[in-house]
Amino acid sequence: MNVAILGAGLGGLGTAIALKLKGLDVEVYERHAGRSDIGAGIMCWPNASFILSELGVLDEVAYLSGRPEQMQRLTFQGDDLGSLDLVELNRQMGYPSFSSYRKDLMRVLELRAIKLGVKINYNHSVRKIIPSQSRLSKIQFVNGSAVQADLVVGADGRMNSVARAFVNGDNTPIYQGFVNWIGTFRSERPLFDEMVIRDYWGTGERFGIVPLSPYKAYWAGAVAATEILGKNPVTYHAELLSIFKEWPVPILKIIMETQIDQINKVYVHDHNPINIWHKGNVLLVGDAAHAPLPTSGQGACQALEDGWHLASLLKINGPNLEKTFQEYTKIRFSKTSEITLAARQLASSLFNTDPAYCHQRNIRSINTDYREVVNGMSKGWASGLPIGPFAPHSDGPH
Repeated sequence: MNVAILGAGLGGLGTAIALKLKGLDVEVYERHAGRSDIGAGIMCWPNASFILSELGVLDEVAYLSGRPEQMQRLTFQGDDLGSLDLVELNRQMGYPSFSSYRKDLMRVLELRAIKLGVKINYNHSVRKIIPSQSRLSKIQFVNGSAVQADLVVGADGRMNSVARAFVNGDNTPIYQGFVNWIGTFRSERPLFDEMVIRDYWGTGERFGIVPLSPYKAYWAGAVAATEILGKNPVTYHAELLSIFKEWPVPILKIIMETQIDQINKVYVHDHNPINIWHKGNVLLVGDAAHAPLPTSGQGACQALEDGWHLASLLKINGPNLEKTFQEYTKIRFSKTSEITLAARQLASSLFNTDPAYCHQRNIRSINTDYREVVNGMSKGWASGLPIGPFAPHSDGPH
């Protein structure tokens, strides 16, 4: 069976590696001219670490990443709202959590795919997917080339997925009412004395800092915004300072000392869950199938899970694609839909602009039983995988 994967992001490369390890002939087609470094950082939670271990890259990712031990919620004035014990989360799930720069994770996956013999074709933007009576859809590219494959995997993202439009009839993402500035930060002097993720909550505003080491972090500053306006990198520092200049240390330092070419501005969109992820021989994975908000913390993790499940099912079912597609969708739909909807719920709370509501939200956070939150995260994120407290067995590293 030969497979064409549309998109060389995390989902596309992860799927390519998983399929190649099962003995399939895989080729990847990417619209950009080279590996994309868009995006600041990614939390590889234990479910993602399990997949990375299965793909044979966990040690390399660990070497390049940080290992946060706690995630602390705070007010915009620096008052404590409660903390999640990530060491306990890792213990329950049987795998570590890593904080990584996205470009480092992308590089590891790209090199692993190439080493396995996966060909990655850049400058291949899909113009159209054409169905045929033989079920083998034809992929036409903007550059004039075309391919056919036994299986086409649509991993071409949330914003303009040709594969999602082909399968679903519509690929229009939904703006969720907030804008996110994301960045990567490096300091010559140590700034982070603890490996603690800090998540500051304001009134319709949020700033999160994820350390990788005492010297490195990635961050996101977000604010409610009813309109989608322009993006001008020259103004990013001023925009951020106008919102966060009175917030606690080290937010101001991070904003001021992050190079402008290391900041991106994103008007945040997601997609409504859909229960059909395939048409003909085209199957969706990652953000093309389910695109949760960054408040989920699970976008990249779920994309990696997709590829692992698909490879496992193809190994079992062989050329019976219809059976694989049906089983894959059944396994993946509920988990990803719940994550998408939960992320929207958290975003609606974080970016609520009513001070009275936000005050009550903060009180609820203070009164939260965070041990139970960790138990719920462990159970939910391990769902469908042979890891975690309810797995028959788990031999992963702790």
